[in-house]
Amino acid sequence: MMISVNTLLDSFKFTFKTRKAWWFTATSRSRARFARTTLGSFWLGFSNLLSIGTLGIVYGTVFSVKDFKSYFIYLGLGLVIWNALSSSILNSTQLFSHNSSNIKNTNLKPIFYTLEEWAFQFQTFVQSFLLVFAILIFLRFSILINFLLYSWMPFLNLFIFIYWFPLALCLVSIRYTDIAQLVPIILQLVFLISPILYLKESLGSISWITNFNFIYQFLEPLRTSLIDGSINYRSSITLLFINLIGLIVTLLYLNKQSNKLPFLI
Repeated sequence: MMISVNTLLDSFKFTFKTRKAWWFTATSRSRARFARTTLGSFWLGFSNLLSIGTLGIVYGTVFSVKDFKSYFIYLGLGLVIWNALSSSILNSTQLFSHNSSNIKNTNLKPIFYTLEEWAFQFQTFVQSFLLVFAILIFLRFSILINFLLYSWMPFLNLFIFIYWFPLALCLVSIRYTDIAQLVPIILQLVFLISPILYLKESLGSISWITNFNFIYQFLEPLRTSLIDGSINYRSSITLLFINLIGLIVTLLYLNKQSNKLPFLI
């Protein structure tokens, strides 16, 4: 027990000590992606807006939506949050293999690369969210008030989740490399059964399946808090507890595998 506590403390100390390094590395990746472009990272926002506009018109027509403004807000928030979740999960399975040279030839702990990836995903989400958020505020100003008052815990749960869950998949994929091929397929299925393009009520008698959609549980509370200005504290605290357990377990397992990692990738 004492060893586990010391391991966690060492991980948190390392995270804090190297915070400038992994944040700078992530920032460099973000800048390099749009190097020599005029609009830079704003292309992320424009890409999202184009997707939201196109999907909103098509599916709004298919579903015979009467209130297009509310549907665009619902769809827009859902897609931006989903993109953050799916991007972090998709990139996780190859994280250590992409950094194999550094892991084998430097003394940096493997946790550094997980923090750098998390920071990159965090920055990507913020860059893509800001422009969409500004447009949605223009459509409904109450979203800004809801953001300031009610969204802090759902955001906290989202950001913790996109660290430990991708890390857990990454650690599993080291042993079972087929996971990298399976994850995109599962994500596509999860997207289709998640009420993002449609309302949960549209599922009718099978709407209960969303209760077993683990990823959706971290998307819906954030979207609801921003749209309705409400938060289910019982549900949010439960998710926070799950997050903390997941974070502790994955960090302990990562530390256990650190010495073996160069021989597994």
